[in-house]
Amino acid sequence: MDEIDVPSDFLCPISMEMMRDPVTVSTGITYDRENIERWLFSCKNNSCPVTKQVLSNTELTPNHTLRRLIQAWCTLNASHGIERIPTPKPPIEKVQILKVLIDEAKKLPNSQVLIYLRRLRSIAFENERSKRCLEEAGGVEFLASIVENGNNDITVTEAAVEILSSLKTSETHLKNLLNNDGEFLESLTQVLRRGNFQSRARITLLLKSIFEVADPIHLISLKLEFFEELGHVLDDQISQQASKAALKILVELCPWGRNRIKAVEGGAVPVLIELLIGSSDHRRFCELVLIVLDQLCGCAEGRAGLLKHGAGMAIVSKKILRVSHAASDRAVRILSSLCRFSATSRVLHEMLQLGVVSKLCLVLQVDSSLKTKERAREILKLHSRVWKKSSCIPANLLASYPSS
Repeated sequence: MDEIDVPSDFLCPISMEMMRDPVTVSTGITYDRENIERWLFSCKNNSCPVTKQVLSNTELTPNHTLRRLIQAWCTLNASHGIERIPTPKPPIEKVQILKVLIDEAKKLPNSQVLIYLRRLRSIAFENERSKRCLEEAGGVEFLASIVENGNNDITVTEAAVEILSSLKTSETHLKNLLNNDGEFLESLTQVLRRGNFQSRARITLLLKSIFEVADPIHLISLKLEFFEELGHVLDDQISQQASKAALKILVELCPWGRNRIKAVEGGAVPVLIELLIGSSDHRRFCELVLIVLDQLCGCAEGRAGLLKHGAGMAIVSKKILRVSHAASDRAVRILSSLCRFSATSRVLHEMLQLGVVSKLCLVLQVDSSLKTKERAREILKLHSRVWKKSSCIPANLLASYPSS
């Protein structure tokens, strides 16, 4: 196709490639179906990419005339190596998907359920339109029931999770997943424990979407076991995407009820510290870890967990002025919690020896946010009687130590 120019009318305005299945939106602009569906349903836009107008509806009308013209042009230019585009398959009818769902809903042996799930997967993974049809046909509820009832066969459950996590599930459906007395969440927790790495990553991403829209009542009744498994996802470092999703889940959950204490009891603090040690100052990842640590240090158990870890204070201090202003602010907040509520004589002297106090003095001298400087100044003033005359602080930094 490099040897001949494709007529501009045959090119999709989004990809600038020849359209294979041209469809027209309500503004009258024609796009390739796959590209406009991704724009509307995956990226969740509601406007026409060319005109920027808000679409009155998301109906996509096949442009048969243009498609035939493209096919005719391909045929005429076959000698130039241009292949004729095939006639698109007719859209999948909801009835077809419903039939699969009804067949699967029958009480079948697990081996047969798996066969039907594979058929359902082949339909759902064809394109975005198929996934949308699956959701409208009750697919989310059906797949959730498979997850809830399939714990005796992890293969069946993982197959259902794969399809469910691939759907662009609406907020309403996501909320409904938590409305069944916690059975769905408990089943996902079991798969987090027993599933393979791929399934655990998919579940973590799905849970992130669920908790972002969940009602508070569902956030305060989570079990310790859930936090333990979330910690294992972080500890195993399944993927960067799954780790970030797990951290964002903790950010969402920690403010509610006793979730901070449950996260600490589930082993989150040492895992987070080890992640900081191995993070190589990756900006957003470090920020997320420090946000969660800051939340956990809001309770006595979290502060005790950080102080118990031999590298806890040192790695938090190390991230100050090395990652971003946001990370520095969170790290100083963590140190502030320790200094205000857990400042034993041992802790204060350890902060001197580890260079934490020197780092706080440095914060006052360099370019950092006003909020971070003020918090560092408050910490230094709070314990000036112990720290101010210490030989552990270099003279050039001691000069910036605030007066009481």
